[in-house]
This record gives sequence, C-alpha cells and structure tokens, in this order.
Amino acid sequence: MRGVPDELLVPGRFGQFVSVGAVGAVFDLTTSSVLTAGMGVAPEIAKLVGAEVAILVMFVVNERWTFAGHGDDGGWAILRRLLKSNLVRSGGVAVQVGVVAALTRLPIVLEAFGVDLWELATFPIAIGCSLLLNYVLESLFTWRVTTD
Repeated sequence: MRGVPDELLVPGRFGQFVSVGAVGAVFDLTTSSVLTAGMGVAPEIAKLVGAEVAILVMFVVNERWTFAGHGDDGGWAILRRLLKSNLVRSGGVAVQVGVVAALTRLPIVLEAFGVDLWELATFPIAIGCSLLLNYVLESLFTWRVTTD
C-alpha cells in the first residue's frame, strides 16, 4: 500500500482532477454569471448555486474517470461518496464564497455594457483558491485512495 504523499502524487491523477475541475468551472461560472448578470442574484448566492451544480457534475466525472476503481461498487456506496463529496467540498465552497465576498467589496470598478465585470472576475479567482484543498480532501476522504 502506498503512503498518502505517494497517492496524492500518482502520475496523471492531479491532471485528471484539474481537467474535471475545468469542466466543473465552466458549469460553475456559467451558472454564477447567468444568475448574477442576467437575473440580478447576489454574487454570494450565485456562487453557492454555481458551486453545487459544479460539484454534482464533477462528482459524476471523477467517479467514472479520475477515481475509477477506488471505493466500493453499488448504489449505496456511490450515494455515500456523493454525500461525502458534497461535505468535503463544503470547505472549498466556503473558501470560494469568502473570496467572492472579500473581492467584491474591494473598491474596484470594471464595467462594460452595464455589467460589473469585477463581480464576474471574482468567480474564477475563487475557484483557483479552492483547487488544492478540494484535491486533497476528495482523494483522502471521498475516494479514500490510500485504503485499497
């Protein structure tokens, strides 16, 4: 059995996780941006909704690709991992919401076509801030890569 550092550094796994994260980021940014710019939803609320949409999409892809072969099979086991994924990613979401809240309160104005682009720019910054935390937590607690 490999140790924790070895499992976290398995060649290709982090790249897969980042790729899945990019797909999730598209869902997150699209949802958050439409809610904020198109529907007038507060950025913090839009971030929460966008993050949950992304979490669900990323779970499905990670389950089938990044962490395929880790964890038990069966509906209940997958449901437990989905719940764990939502739980462990809540730390990443908290980081993202905090970053969005802090950055949108800075006296920065970046407007075009009547849209505050600075509010929208905070979303990808927030995603980047939570990437490493999410990788470690998902690897160790959701898919338990060190307990094969």
